[in-house]
Amino acid sequence: MPGYERMPFHLETERLILRPWAESDAGALSALHAERGNGTPEVEDMRALIAKQLAATAKTGIALLPVQRRDEGDFIGYCGLIIGRSTLEEPEIAYELFRRAHGRGYATEAAGAVLDAAKTTGRQRLWSTVGAGNTPSLRVLEKLGFERDHVSTEDNGEVVWLTRSLL
Repeated sequence: MPGYERMPFHLETERLILRPWAESDAGALSALHAERGNGTPEVEDMRALIAKQLAATAKTGIALLPVQRRDEGDFIGYCGLIIGRSTLEEPEIAYELFRRAHGRGYATEAAGAVLDAAKTTGRQRLWSTVGAGNTPSLRVLEKLGFERDHVSTEDNGEVVWLTRSLL
């Protein structure tokens, strides 16, 4: 990870806390994945996914972090930086929230905190990829200053690629 600082792994906003994964997040992560409509993953599989995330964070210095509401203390999703379809030098910002948390500005708030954290690493640009039909997610990114770069076609449809300068 030459040339880049580690991103902060504990972020707080007015209403949210983003923190490192814990094994106890596996049940909530399973429920979040179940909302995708492909069945409910086994909690043990989610524990393995969490272990994989923690190992990737240790290796790369960037993280996908659980998001919880500050007052309620409940897990509502995740947000952070990943390599995804991009690179370690220009990672992707990614987020997913429970449907019950949609429409309240939580995604924008969490992604804004991650954007600020990304700036501290010394990187110059972030990417994001979003399904072309995901208008709410595209709106979140546009609010944060992401601009459309190009569109690709993948097995599951069109994907919009957006970028955001960190300078």
